[in-house]
Amino acid sequence: MKAVSLFSGCGGLDLGLERAGFDVVFGSDIDPYCAASYKLNFPGVQFYEGTAGDLTKELLANVSKGATLGQIDLLAGGPPCPPFSKSRFYRTEKPRALEDAVGEETINAYLTVLGAVRPRAFILENVAGLAYKVHESALELILQTAQGLGYSISSKVINAADYGVPQTRERFFVVGLLDGEFQFPDPTHAKEPGTSLENGSLLPWVTAGDAIGDLDTEENADDTGHFAGGKYHDLLKEIPPGDNYLYFTAKRGHPNPQFEWRKRYWSFLLKLSPEMPSWTIQARRSNNMGPLHWRNRILRIEEVKRLQTFPDDWHLTGTVERKWRQVGNAVPPLLAAALGRSLAQQLDGVVEFDAAA
Repeated sequence: MKAVSLFSGCGGLDLGLERAGFDVVFGSDIDPYCAASYKLNFPGVQFYEGTAGDLTKELLANVSKGATLGQIDLLAGGPPCPPFSKSRFYRTEKPRALEDAVGEETINAYLTVLGAVRPRAFILENVAGLAYKVHESALELILQTAQGLGYSISSKVINAADYGVPQTRERFFVVGLLDGEFQFPDPTHAKEPGTSLENGSLLPWVTAGDAIGDLDTEENADDTGHFAGGKYHDLLKEIPPGDNYLYFTAKRGHPNPQFEWRKRYWSFLLKLSPEMPSWTIQARRSNNMGPLHWRNRILRIEEVKRLQTFPDDWHLTGTVERKWRQVGNAVPPLLAAALGRSLAQQLDGVVEFDAAA
């Protein structure tokens, strides 16, 4: 089954879809570093470097591998998430949702391409904040437009850890089908594993230690290029694994409080525990905003890739900061594969739809 990808980044969603049996025939992104990374990882896929809003029906009609617009089974992509993120609760000087020019342009670009291609199914991914009431105008636009094109819609906030990703990353997925209604796959993992009457036996969440424990050696443990905490480095060393700056507050009973309760971002001095999944990998590399390694340093790109379930040999271009941004913005391939397999099974056997009709 053929797929077209928008806002492709370095290819996390597309890698998962290909593992699920889809053939990605077209990718696109405006970022030149994402474009360079994508081309290295998907050398046979036609790629457009530019804004999704510039994609025309004529350009999309020239997709590679012999597919035409009437033969596309899936449109997949995640429009940039900052307009819908939690940070806008604090950055009140910035516009939100469709009031943000980026949010309006990218959501509308996705919907325009959806109308031009009219695939048998689509996946739209974003932060969980897109499902918040404060952003309901954007979600309503997506739902009304897709339903007007004939799609039945299913939507859900998913925790990636419930599908074997070593990270408690919550993302919102909107999935539409022209024939039938998408059923999200059952979780395979749980915080408290055991037997569920609905899902059978669930595995325990995969921990950060499981994912990256073997990458840390005594030889590289003190890598100064990954020094964390800045002036708070000595405090960071005292914070127990799995905790954050709140450890140094009076409310937590610390004898020498250093910070006021909830006066910082929750991820400030946030330290991984090898016994727990990672928290969400952010798009920005920081020396004091976590998750930071339990050895009191910034994570390495090799570790961030593991926590996002990318292969060790996944190509990334640019500086360390640009590589981090590409990985942090991606859909974990393992989660994408779970969704893709479920979608492929539900599309299998459905009568091919005629885009010209």
